Amino acid sequence: MKTLKHKNKKTILEPKKKFMREAIRQAELAKRAGDYAVGAVIIRGDKVISMASNRSKRDESPIAHAETLAILKASKIFGKRHLPNCVLYTTHEPCPMCAAVAVWARLKGVVYGARVEDMASYRVKNLHQKKYLWRTIDISCKELFKKSTEKVEVVGDFMRRECIKLFHC
Repeated sequence: MKTLKHKNKKTILEPKKKFMREAIRQAELAKRAGDYAVGAVIIRGDKVISMASNRSKRDESPIAHAETLAILKASKIFGKRHLPNCVLYTTHEPCPMCAAVAVWARLKGVVYGARVEDMASYRVKNLHQKKYLWRTIDISCKELFKKSTEKVEVVGDFMRRECIKLFHC
């Protein structure tokens, strides 16, 4: 459990394995479909609201990241752009684009598995292959959230080993 304090207010985000397992399942679906193995789930309370797998390759879209798609689905379900009581679970640390979408959606928190450093390391070790490049921008989501007007709680490295196993050539 990770406890964070914001503006003299104590907040607690307690990640649950069942939600990360669902994000991993979504990542495996993306991998089987020939896409990057990234999965995301939006939860509120103890309920899954939406889930998505990465679709960048399938949709030929640079913005079809699992996190963004899950947030969009949740917004449509609630009919609102702000999701203040929701938490994003994702198998990989959100890129700056996805982290910004989490801010714009006013998510309560983000729980992620593999770090941006894990993606960068994998890419360097596998430069010979071209199918899955795992491009990164070396800005952590924590760094982005610190510079935001919204206070998004973050728990990183949750089930990290299982999420790192999702990388593939």
